[in-house]
Amino acid sequence: MYDLDGWAHVSSGKVRDLYAPQDPSAHASGDVLLVVASDRISAFDHVLPTRIPDKGKILSQLSLWWFEQLGDVVPNHVVSLDVPEEVHGRAMICRRLNMIHVECVARGYLSGSALSEYRATGGICGITLPEGLREGDELAEPIFTPAAKAELGSHDENITFDEMRRREGSLAPQLRSLTLELYGRARRIAAAQGLILADTKFEFGTTPDGSLTRGPVLADEVLTSDSSRFWDASDWEPGRPQYSFDKQFVRDWLLSPASGWDRHSDDPPPALPDEIVERTRDRYLEAFRRLTGSEPVL
Repeated sequence: MYDLDGWAHVSSGKVRDLYAPQDPSAHASGDVLLVVASDRISAFDHVLPTRIPDKGKILSQLSLWWFEQLGDVVPNHVVSLDVPEEVHGRAMICRRLNMIHVECVARGYLSGSALSEYRATGGICGITLPEGLREGDELAEPIFTPAAKAELGSHDENITFDEMRRREGSLAPQLRSLTLELYGRARRIAAAQGLILADTKFEFGTTPDGSLTRGPVLADEVLTSDSSRFWDASDWEPGRPQYSFDKQFVRDWLLSPASGWDRHSDDPPPALPDEIVERTRDRYLEAFRRLTGSEPVL
C-alpha cells in the first residue's frame, strides 16, 4: 500500500489497489478513483508471494496505449494521469463506474480453459465447435465466451450467452458485439507487429446516472499480457503450446515438479525463483516493445 497525500485506500484486488479522494470536491471530473497497478502477480486464483519488478508500470502504460487505439470504438474510464509522484507510471485517475459482473472474452484461437472445455464437451460456453481441433488452432471466426466474475480467491465461471442475457438483460447483445469489434481491431494491430492475439478479456461498466456516456464504458486493464494471450506469429504451430507473452510461463513453472507445489492442496504457492521472475519480466517488456514500438517509462 502507498500512503498517498489526498487519497484514501478503498480496496485491493489481486493486482490493483483502489484509492478514493479524501476531498471529492477537489476533482472537477466528478466521482473518481485512483487505480494503482502493483507488481503483484496471480496464478490459479492465488496471489503469489513474489513480485515481478516494474510489472505494474509496464501493464498500466500498455493499457493506456490501447485505450488510445480503441478510443473511437468505445469510451473508457480514464479521466487523468495527474497522479501522485509515488505512483507515477503505474496509476491513472478513473471515472467510478457500476461494473458489469461478467467478463467479456473474445477468442480467435483454441487455448487455455477453452481448450479444456472443448476437449470435455466439444464446445465452449454452449457454442459447438468442429471436431478434431488442436491446441492453438485458429477458429473459423472469433467467438464470444463470457465468464461470470468470482470473488477474490475463487475461479471465474464460463457461462453461456443465454445465461449472460438472463443476468444483464438487453445490455448483453451490445456487450457481445462490442467485445468482438474491439477484438477484431486489436487483432489487426497486433498482426501488423508480428503477433497473434489468441484471446482477450474486456471489462465494462456504466456510469451511475448514465449522464456522461451512453452504453458501456471500457474499464480495468485492456489488452495486456495479464488479460490476453499474445503469441509470436513466426513461431505459431497448432498442436502444441505456443510461445506466449503472458504469465503462462509462471503457471507452467508452478505446475512443474521443480516448484514442489500441488495446486489442488490447501498450501499457498511457493516463491518464484529469480530466473522465473527475470524471464517473466522480460516477456512483459517484449510484448510492450513489440506492440507499441517504444519503451515504457520505468
